Amino acid sequence: LTTAFLAGVLAHAAGFRVSLQGVKQLAMAHTSAHAEDASVTFFNPAGMSFIPSKLSVAAGGFGAKSTVTYQNLSTLESFETNNPLGTPIYAAVAYKVLDNVSVGFSFTTPFGSTIEWPSDWAGREIVQRLELKAYYFQPMVSFKLAPWASVGGSYIYAKGTVNWDKAVTQLGGSLNLLDEKASGTGFGLGFYFQPSDKLDVSIAYRSPIDVEAKDGTVSFNISPSLYSNLGLDASGKDSFKATLPLVDEYTIGVTYKVTPKWFVSGDFNYSGWDRYNQLTLDFANAPIGNQPNDPTILVSPKNFKSTQTWRVGTQYQINDMIAARAGYYYDESPYEDENFQAETPSFDSNVFTAGLGFAFAKGFGLDVSGAMAFPKSREVKNSFNNFFGQAKAKAFYFGLGLSYNPF
Repeated sequence: LTTAFLAGVLAHAAGFRVSLQGVKQLAMAHTSAHAEDASVTFFNPAGMSFIPSKLSVAAGGFGAKSTVTYQNLSTLESFETNNPLGTPIYAAVAYKVLDNVSVGFSFTTPFGSTIEWPSDWAGREIVQRLELKAYYFQPMVSFKLAPWASVGGSYIYAKGTVNWDKAVTQLGGSLNLLDEKASGTGFGLGFYFQPSDKLDVSIAYRSPIDVEAKDGTVSFNISPSLYSNLGLDASGKDSFKATLPLVDEYTIGVTYKVTPKWFVSGDFNYSGWDRYNQLTLDFANAPIGNQPNDPTILVSPKNFKSTQTWRVGTQYQINDMIAARAGYYYDESPYEDENFQAETPSFDSNVFTAGLGFAFAKGFGLDVSGAMAFPKSREVKNSFNNFFGQAKAKAFYFGLGLSYNPF
């Protein structure tokens, strides 16, 4: 997990949102209305009030692998990514300080992207390699309003990094954009209900967050003779500012216990991607932008649209020790073919999930899960970047989680 903390994460169908915050949840299509342990804290802080144990700890990690292929249909020239294995992680703790008051903390990596194209590919002026990471730190509290209802809230501190390589052929080289100090804040709010022994209902909202890079560094790999004309320092560097919007999310989840051993879960997610309509890079000196009134500003249209995701999952308790899980969800891309983004490639995908849970003595638990995505191929018709052709992808995920619920 220490190694995984430093690694990039996978951009999947919904922009650069990474739905890998619980191994148990992933096995059931990443549904949210499960209050068995502290992993519920990311999905809904109010769920802490219904965790059976007074103290609960959960942690886990994932492997996520994707490959994207782009082909120019006129020349039949083809390029394929060589993305590293993404390794999102999570950790959470919840504790009942009073019968009706619970506190908790959650660490997750809910947004990110790692994409690596060949350095000489057709879209090299858009991206050669890009790593986006967003870490969420969430302290939270939950209050039980009645034996069947609770409310909870969380404060979110988001820490973000960007490391972006792209070619600048007009200058005969390339550049790197780097910022490791970007940050932003937000909040989460949720309600959790157990109106009967058979039914759980989770309603949660997570606010948007603007992660601001206020003093990033852009390094040019070009001839030193061009440094002075671009206003660069003696090492070929300049600074930049940018804002990356992380979207708000609404989630409604329901779990129904059909029998004492079998339950079915469903979720509806709404993500407000429409707020990501453009990305603006504001350079301190370098005149490499595209704005006539200020050549130091580079604006790239994104034109994302909000998305909806429907999820369904199930668990069957085989015996006191082993639980079997499975699920399905449809992941919707947040942009049309005309706005295809080579730096965050996105596809409508059918995703199938499965996993097992193991309960051991003294409150220890082990969960394993896996998922296979079947992205739909799409046309590339981005006229702004003069980028046309066809894109295909494939992706799979696997996870290992641990939990501890001693009393």
